[in-house]
Parts: sequence; C-alpha cells; structure tokens
Amino acid sequence: MPDQEKHYGCIAIIGRPNVGKSTLMNAIIGTKLSIVTPKPQTTRKNVLGVYTEGNTQMTFLDTPGVLTPRYELHRSMMENVRVSLESADAVLVVVDVSLGKPAYSFLTQEFREALAAVSKPIFMALNKMDALDDKKIALPMMDEFRRMNIFCELFAISALQDKFVKDMLGVITGYLPEGEFGYDPEQLSDRTERFFVAELIRETVFMAFDDEIPYSVEVAIAEFRERERGKWYIAADIIVERESQKKILIGAKGTKIKEIGASARKKAEEHLEHPVFLELFVKVREHWRERKATLRGLGY
Repeated sequence: MPDQEKHYGCIAIIGRPNVGKSTLMNAIIGTKLSIVTPKPQTTRKNVLGVYTEGNTQMTFLDTPGVLTPRYELHRSMMENVRVSLESADAVLVVVDVSLGKPAYSFLTQEFREALAAVSKPIFMALNKMDALDDKKIALPMMDEFRRMNIFCELFAISALQDKFVKDMLGVITGYLPEGEFGYDPEQLSDRTERFFVAELIRETVFMAFDDEIPYSVEVAIAEFRERERGKWYIAADIIVERESQKKILIGAKGTKIKEIGASARKKAEEHLEHPVFLELFVKVREHWRERKATLRGLGY
C-alpha cells in the first residue's frame, strides 16, 4: 500500500493582546511553549510550535499582540508580525468573543484591506467561548465576520478548556499544501532551552509586579551550564531601565528577588525536567526599549 501524501504548512496566529493566542498555542502543542499572563505585551518574540499528527505537520507562530507602537521595542514586535504574515502558508486571526463588539474593533478598514491582500487562507477563531453564559451571543459576531468575506472558515473555541481546538485543526489541515515535514515529528519548537528559561523568568516578573515594571523588564541568559552530575547552573540578567526599578525588583534585603528566583527555578526545573541552580542579577540599561543596538543584542 503506497504511503499517504504528507501535508506541511506554517500558520501565523495574530490578534490583539490578551485574546488568548499563547493559550491557544499551548493547547495545540499540548505543552507550555508560550508564557501566559493577564497582562498585555506578554509575548514579545515569535514562538514557533510544531504540531504533528499522522501525515500532517503544522508549525504555528505565536506572534506579539497587534498594537500601536510607542517604543522601538514595539516596532520590532510589529515587524515580527509582518514577517510572519508574509512567510506563513495560512493566517489564524484570534478574537476574544467575551468582549462583544469591541472584540473586532481592531479590524479596521486598513487592517481588513491588508488581510484581504494576503493571498493565502485566512481563518478566524472566536476564542473564550467558555466565558459566555449564553453561547448564542457569539452568533451575530460570526455573521458579521462572514460578511467581511475575508475568512475561509470561522471557529468558536475555548483555548483555555481545549474545546473544539482539535476540530479546528482538522479543518485547517484540508487547506495545507502537500509537502515533506519541516521538522522531526518529535520536535515541539525551534527555540532553545535558554530561550524558554528566559521567558519563564520574565513570566515570573510579570506576575509579581504591576504598573510599569513588567513592561520595562527583559531577561537575558548569561550562562547555561549542563552538568553531568548534580544541578545545572543557570545565570540570568533581569534588565530594567532605571535604578528605582532595580530597587523594587530586589526588594528590602533582597526578599523580592529571592521570591522571584525561587518561583522561576521551579518553573525551569519543571520545563527542563532536571534540577537547576538559578542565579539572578538585576542590571540597569537606560532606555533599552528605544535602543536598536541593545534590542538586537537581546534578540529583537
């Protein structure tokens, strides 16, 4: 019996901040690749997840939330979104259905024209259906999206509860071109362990602070040493823009940075499936979000 034809394609996940793109990515891949917090701008860099099922492989790009740039960092994030749209085989637009009409306010005429100009399949996922007491509330929204004549398919899903996500993937599969797999079927991402540990540390900082601290923070892994025996050694720099932010992060007698380190270490050990010794250093780089050279050094 001849082998079945393989299908391979890349799907870019786009949408406003906090619509559940990262939660959806994690639900699709079946493990935590993208960090998730209630705060906007959590995802700053594209995270690629590899989903393989039978003779089909899809790579999903979790992109930063679509926003109006205020800093060079934001412009770099939006450039990531643009490049993803150009390089992907298909586009999945995610909206938060629980917001009602504001959920599609970002679909301005300009943005719709940009989507319409994309010569590839475009899908719409109405996410957070679990937040609706009456699911029928979503029907008028779906009708309005259909009338835009942009989307090949519309899906009502709950990424948080992993409901109807697999059904959505089955439909998307039918739009993928034939082709050999781009990744080993056992591979889940093209990102390194250093990247994921840095993201987990940043997630911990995001959850520990309010106001401007999370948005002024970046994390860089200074050293990642895998030892044959005992704990792996990881040293990470938590970068902020001002001395006052550094003091807040460290806390009185170092209590806050110890809390962050303990929590981040547990996350890192769970991800790496190996005990680690995590050492954190807080460093000030003024206006790092506006400096192109600094951003390049941080992987933007």
